[in-house]
Amino acid sequence: MSFSIDSKLGDLLDNEATKAILEKHMPGISTHPQIGMGKGFALAMVAKFSGGLITEEMLEKVNAELAALG
Repeated sequence: MSFSIDSKLGDLLDNEATKAILEKHMPGISTHPQIGMGKGFALAMVAKFSGGLITEEMLEKVNAELAALG
């Protein structure tokens, strides 16, 4: 399965390799108090509602590393 910022946040957090990428660029995302509400949505969509906590630059870096996983 290939991952991208269009993958559901829950799927990204359930996979150890992709969770590590998220935590590298967005420290604390997996333990954020409101993370449960976003797990059913694509990471790119969650970013739009993050109030600037997830920036476009972060998304670009995460997407590049997710693509490198294959």
